Amino acid sequence: MAALMPFISPHTKTAIVLFNLGGPDTPEAVQPFLYNLFNDPAIIGLPWPFRGMLASFISRRRAPIAQGIYEELGGKSPIFENTQLQATALQSSLSGHGKVEVFIAMRYWHPRAEDVVKEVKNYNPDHVILLPLYPQFSTTTTGSSLAEWKQLAAAEGLNVPTSAVCCYATQPDYIKAQAQLLRTYYKEAEGFGTPRILFSAHGLPEKIIRKGDPYQSQIEASTEAIMQALGIAGADYVNCYQSRVGPMKWIGPSTTDELERAGKDGRPVVLVPISFVSEHSETLVELDIEYAELAYEHGINHYYRVPTVSTHAHFIAALSDMCLRATEEKTTSDTGWRMCGKEWKRCGCR
Repeated sequence: MAALMPFISPHTKTAIVLFNLGGPDTPEAVQPFLYNLFNDPAIIGLPWPFRGMLASFISRRRAPIAQGIYEELGGKSPIFENTQLQATALQSSLSGHGKVEVFIAMRYWHPRAEDVVKEVKNYNPDHVILLPLYPQFSTTTTGSSLAEWKQLAAAEGLNVPTSAVCCYATQPDYIKAQAQLLRTYYKEAEGFGTPRILFSAHGLPEKIIRKGDPYQSQIEASTEAIMQALGIAGADYVNCYQSRVGPMKWIGPSTTDELERAGKDGRPVVLVPISFVSEHSETLVELDIEYAELAYEHGINHYYRVPTVSTHAHFIAALSDMCLRATEEKTTSDTGWRMCGKEWKRCGCR
């Protein structure tokens, strides 16, 4: 007999909190956004007040560069609006499953978790589901958001059963969404030779991976699952990493190096933003403008950037499925938090 699909009781109120990075909504917000980012102990591990001093220095120094990036986007990041569309689509997909309200909590800009915790408490749910918009777990993204929420929820007295999704790197519908988007651009690129697929993810310093962060291994697992779903024998593909900052050694290879190699090999390029699920500065500016120009400089005349999964039907189905299954992971506030994504033994939330 087939297993029954999880179901949210029509007599319960469920709050779903989508976690995302956030982004400045005005040019003036760029520096404080950067300060919040670099003041996160998951990003810079120095103790206070040294972390705050360094965050202040870095944010002042990087603000003019970042403002130039956001000028390409009309002076602000589109990430909040994109996340709102995902929240609306998710809530619609869960209609008929009791009273469900989807909230958005951004880590480094508004709406901040400290405000959203209050909104969720006022909503008075029977169950809270924490759902990061990061398919692959990292202590610097999902881990940071979950830790902040747990601390704020305790301080606010939000004592209701809570479940958290830690990762979904190989969730079937997420993989289907990625593979369907990739296939369209791969077929177009095939008209100009054998394409090289670059699965480009946000980079991390090597020292974070050495401490046991599973992010890189989960990126690779996502890539292998997508390629299996794509089903193209002998396809040429590689994992690479973008957005490096600072002097320390980062995981590689870098996306810029892989673009240069593809140019030397005379390959058309299909680039997949494997770690991003919504459009923002790192896709719309770094990939679409800066890397497109770099590809042309390296002789790549056919450069295709696959869109993020955004509100793709299969991706929303993935989010919906994880919320429904999280109802089976419900815990009480006095027994701690249980995390989903059990296939990962080192996902940092054990």
